[in-house]
Parts: sequence; C-alpha cells; structure tokens
Amino acid sequence: MSLTAQRPLDLPEEIESAVPLRTLGASPVIYRKRLEGPPDPPAGPGDLVALVGSRDETLGFGYFNPKSEIMIRVIRPGEAPPDDLFWDRLLGQAVQLRRDVLKLDQVTDTYRLVHAEGDGISGIVIDRYGDTLSAEAFGLGLFQRGQAILERLAEVVGTKHWVLRPGPYTESQEGYTAEPITSPDLPRSAVVQEFGTKFRIEFIGGHKTGFFCDQRDNRRRLADFTAGKSVLDLCCYTGGFSITAKNLGQAAEVTGVDLDEQPLKIARSNAQLNGVKATFVQADAFAYMRDMIRNGREYDVVVLDPPKLIRNRAELDEGTRRHFDLNRLAMQLVKPGGILLSCTCSGLLQEADFLRLLYSASRQAGAPIGPADDNGFQRRGPREMQLLFRTGASPDHPVSASHPESDYLKAAWMRMT
Repeated sequence: MSLTAQRPLDLPEEIESAVPLRTLGASPVIYRKRLEGPPDPPAGPGDLVALVGSRDETLGFGYFNPKSEIMIRVIRPGEAPPDDLFWDRLLGQAVQLRRDVLKLDQVTDTYRLVHAEGDGISGIVIDRYGDTLSAEAFGLGLFQRGQAILERLAEVVGTKHWVLRPGPYTESQEGYTAEPITSPDLPRSAVVQEFGTKFRIEFIGGHKTGFFCDQRDNRRRLADFTAGKSVLDLCCYTGGFSITAKNLGQAAEVTGVDLDEQPLKIARSNAQLNGVKATFVQADAFAYMRDMIRNGREYDVVVLDPPKLIRNRAELDEGTRRHFDLNRLAMQLVKPGGILLSCTCSGLLQEADFLRLLYSASRQAGAPIGPADDNGFQRRGPREMQLLFRTGASPDHPVSASHPESDYLKAAWMRMT
C-alpha cells in the first residue's frame, strides 16, 4: 500500500500496537525523544496506536510516524479510542463554534472550519470556500485519513466538493510528499465573499488552502482607516487587503505589490469582480520600497504582510533581520500621521521580539541625516511610532491551552508621526 493511500477513520478493534510513554502531557504532539520504546508490535507510518504508561494503563491514542521528529500526534487522550461518536462530536463542536458562537455565516461564506490543535485534530487544517472544503495536512496519519474527515465534515455543513493537499515541508518534516486529492467534480475555482467583498479562490496551486482566512477581521478593520486615502499593500498575494481597502474602505488609490505573477492575476480578477480599480505590481518588496523611497513617494496607509520568513529555529536570526529591514523601509513610506499595519505569520517570532524590532526599526526610519552614499541612500534619524493596538488571527483560528505554540499570527497597528 502506498504511504499516502487514503484510509478510513480507524475502528477501535483495528488498534494493534502500543507505544510506551512515561506520561502523556498536555500537548497533542509527542516528539521522538519522549518515547520510552518502540511500538509493540511494530507499527507502520500513519497507524493509529495506543499510548500506554509505566503501569500498562492506557493514556490515549494517536497517529504514529517513525519518519518524523513528531512521532505521535495524539488524537484522543484517555482510555476510550476514537470511535464514530468521538469524530461526530469533535467535528460538530468545530462547526458549532463557527456557526452558532461566531455566527460567521452572517458575514461570509469562507472561513476556517478546523484549525488543527485549536480544534483537537493535530496535523490538519480545513477551510470552507462556499461549496468546497479545502484541507492541508501536515501529519502523515491525518493526510491518510483526510478524505474520510472531509467527507464526514461535508455531511455536517452541506458542502459538495473537497480538495486535500500536503502541507509545506512535509517531505522534510514528515517523510512524505503527495499530489492533491480531490472530489470527482471539484471546480477549478469559486467566488466567495466576506463583508460584501468578493474573492476568487483557485483550488489547485497557490499557497496554503487557497486564501488567508486568518486575516479576515484585520482586513475589515483596515477599511476603517482607508476612506479617501492612498494605500500600499506589500506582499499582497491575491489582493485581500487591497480589494477590501478599495471596495469596503473606499480608498482613493490602492497599489498592491507581490513577487509572484500568478497571485497577481487573481488579484486583478478580484478587482474586476468588485468593479473597483487597483494597481498591482510584480516586484520584490525590498526593491520596490527602495525605489519609492528614492522617488520620495509616501502613502497614507501601508500594509506589510510578508510570507513566513522563519520556518525553523535555524532561520530565526536571519528571518528576524528580514522583518526588521522590511519594516524599516515600510515606515519610511508612511506619510506623517499615517497608518502602518505590520504582520508576521512566523510563530517562532515571539510577540515581544516582534514589537521590539518594530520599535528599533522606527528609530532608523526618520528624516535623512547627512549626505547620500554612492547608492543614493542617506542615514536616517529616529521617527516617532505610536502603537495603537495589536491583533492576531480571526477567531475561527482558535488557540488551545494545550498547544499555545499555534498562536502564530501577530499584527501591529501603528501611527507614524
């Protein structure tokens, strides 16, 4: 059987192997070094295993992957195995949060339905885009059962289509790679809306599950600052902030910048969908900002939402420096009294460190001091930055107390004077 072949959600009688642990702990991810021994009898990649303590007591159940440093993703703690009733309750709770508590169906038809550890299913995220569910599986065991989870979830929410793809870096981190798997009649794209603004979603290709639902509330809040203003959206992807600023926020002028041409094509299509005019430029954000600074260009509102710059601890120092450089340049493009929204989706960059680099960047983003160098740049003095408020991912991306590391998105709203 192929390593990535689809499997049904396991029945309790199919659990054959047990893995010894000293204690279970709160986190649903168990690293290799915590195992007290190998599975007995041996388990295959993705198998559901029982977790047993030193007194042969059952501590829980999880998916085993010998190819990963995260060797087990706990799916259910305690003595009861994950049966049909468990899955129905788990998925039902996730749907209830979005529908009944957050009431998202009243403002949008696109949102995250399952947020990995935040909804008790470590290793998979699932977004809803109208009639389609789009899943990204990080854990091998969850990829193998992705179709079964999607089909069960579709019965609850009434969707017609689904797509399952591996998460980024799964080949190096989980030891598997796979092509996307889809339902038979999956459409190539769909049009969804949030707060009345329309977006086209491409289901094959693109980043993550197709759209960044985590920024929904931040997009809505940005519109409060953009009426009659000039807006620069750096690393704009498919134009989420750009189109919202123009359509909902009634911005006078919007420019979106991204390095990749394919997302920009969708961004231009999104502008047409909403009947608004926006300019989208294919360029490296660093080079574009330096050109605008050299030309003396400034904007009332600047959004800086780069892709993930820190994927692991080895990249922490370099990624932090890149965040600093991006923000130092972006601050120079904000008109006095204007707004800068700066984001990071790098979970390893702690909020305190992110704010510290913003404070430091503002001290180097002020008025020019002294003559220009051979490249036309001038040393700059400090500029005052006022931190207005801090936000994160929309609440359909809940954070579990047992896995606070999943609190990844940080957004700082600043006024530059």
